[in-house]
Amino acid sequence: QVSLVESGGGSVQSGGSLRLSCTVSRDSDSDHCVGWFRQVPGKEREGVASMYTGGATWYASTYYDESVKGRFTISQDNSKTTVYLQMNNLKPDDTATYYCAATVSYCKWSILPRDFEFWGQGTQVTVSS
Repeated sequence: QVSLVESGGGSVQSGGSLRLSCTVSRDSDSDHCVGWFRQVPGKEREGVASMYTGGATWYASTYYDESVKGRFTISQDNSKTTVYLQMNNLKPDDTATYYCAATVSYCKWSILPRDFEFWGQGTQVTVSS
């Protein structure tokens, strides 16, 4: 079982930065993929970034949606209990509720909600022009 709690959302002006945190609690050290998603009312939830969080040091992959490449960075702390999403050069189109999610598997190049079974409650990010 995995539980996730997001924090760090807020309001920022266009061009600004925010860092989201996802605290991950799990009952095993098996391989996990943690992803960040976002959703705007009336639209489907979309994948933003994902990364492998497991014990295989030879495997370290991160994946990003094209819309955020070069602006967003996903990372984790050394204890692998917190996954971050650093968001720079934010745009009004980045306004959404951001969710972190996990799956007990390796990451795939496609970041799809259907591949993740554990979800946080979400945190709001608002970017004004």
